Amino acid sequence: MINANLYALFQSRFPDDLNKIFLQQEDGKSLSYGDMDMLSAKMAGLLKAKNIVKGDRVLVQVEKSMEAVCLYLACLRVGAIYLPLNTAYTTAEVDYFIGNARPSLMIVVPDDFASHNISSLSLDDLTLQAQNGKPHHHIEEMAPDDLAAILYTSGTTGRSKGAMLSHENLSSNALTLYDLWHWQSDDVLLHALPIFHVHGLFVALHCALLGGSTVWFLPKLDVDSLILLLPKSTVLMGVPTFYTRLLAHKDFTHALTKGMRLFISGSAPLLSETFYQFEKVTGQRILERYGMTEAGMITSNPYEGERIAGTVGPALPDVELRICNEDGTPVPIGEIGILEYKGPNLFQGYWEMPEKTAEEMRPNGFFISGDMAISDEEGRISIVGRSKDLIISGGFNIYPKEIESIIDLLPGILESAVVASPHPDMGEAVIAIVVRQDNTITETDITEQLSDQLARFKQPRKVIFKDSLPRNTMGKVQKNILRDELKKMF
Repeated sequence: MINANLYALFQSRFPDDLNKIFLQQEDGKSLSYGDMDMLSAKMAGLLKAKNIVKGDRVLVQVEKSMEAVCLYLACLRVGAIYLPLNTAYTTAEVDYFIGNARPSLMIVVPDDFASHNISSLSLDDLTLQAQNGKPHHHIEEMAPDDLAAILYTSGTTGRSKGAMLSHENLSSNALTLYDLWHWQSDDVLLHALPIFHVHGLFVALHCALLGGSTVWFLPKLDVDSLILLLPKSTVLMGVPTFYTRLLAHKDFTHALTKGMRLFISGSAPLLSETFYQFEKVTGQRILERYGMTEAGMITSNPYEGERIAGTVGPALPDVELRICNEDGTPVPIGEIGILEYKGPNLFQGYWEMPEKTAEEMRPNGFFISGDMAISDEEGRISIVGRSKDLIISGGFNIYPKEIESIIDLLPGILESAVVASPHPDMGEAVIAIVVRQDNTITETDITEQLSDQLARFKQPRKVIFKDSLPRNTMGKVQKNILRDELKKMF
């Protein structure tokens, strides 16, 4: 039986010359494919020494670094389940993930979570110990459905769900994208995404690893660095914010991008205005695609062929997709419905939430995305709304219910409603509409109390006070009215 371990696939695609650079930074620091293979083997050796075995969860909340990538690969090598967390999550939020996932090891700031009595250390300590230890070169035998990672995605009830992704889920999606986007042996990827979610960790790095490619590895989005490195790159994967900031930069020109082969955008809707403005400056059309934590990429505009503003393209070749009404009946082409899909990239379910998994799956295996979409005659998909009031700001998914639940518990607050307001840079901004019992409470009073309970990207950019919230005859808050009011205000 062929080993389904994702790392075995990567290793089979390494360049013949292992001295080829895998990751490189502007400061001159770099990591070759051979160095990466050895450091990940040494980290695997340390994991084994700490009694980490196949199926154990390793929770990781660290800043983006080359060592963090090697730790992910080390977990794959030993069959551990990698559990990356957004570095913006507060201690209170991470406490929930620890309790839910019950990791065997945590790579975090150890003092923050000492009360959990779980082995923990910093990434610096892990790297130092690994470098002084023995490498573990063996790659654990994995079946296709064995878990490679758990990624937490916020829930509409405020309770986060751990999406279980198998080695086959990740490998099938990576191989499909590699072919679909015509990855080339001399590609150089410009990487400025975080590595705690699907886009930066899986989509971007997996394509590079399959191609034996070199990656410019930026610690974070810095538009000046993008401007400097574009002439030295061939592929950029980013969120719409990348492109709006490039277009606003005085040095962004057609000449700067003449060596670029492909610009890809995802994680949030790309405005048509941005699409056309980018084409006007560069002569190139951004390739927009659509995905979810539960499946990686699901649709993509074509590499060769028409890319149309406002669409995310047809389903990937190995993905079956349909648009349905609420009972799962497909709607006619050209009508809006709920996007459903299935394929080898579809996750294994939510960690220890079988009821929630069943609730979002059709009996025939289709997953109910919750996104409202429409298809044209050629199968191009346009995402037209989100049935669960999801807010996407700077590429991050934000669920209003989580924020509302916290605001409603603050002293002197009667109730709240959180909605999105269009934002020129972030796509959408979080706005909280609050009804007070105590009229002396200020916007600052609320934002200060939220600062240690919510990651920064979830915190409202503006708090607006109202005497009451608009409701329909069933008592449900009419957020559409609130959004319309915001449009007039901003």
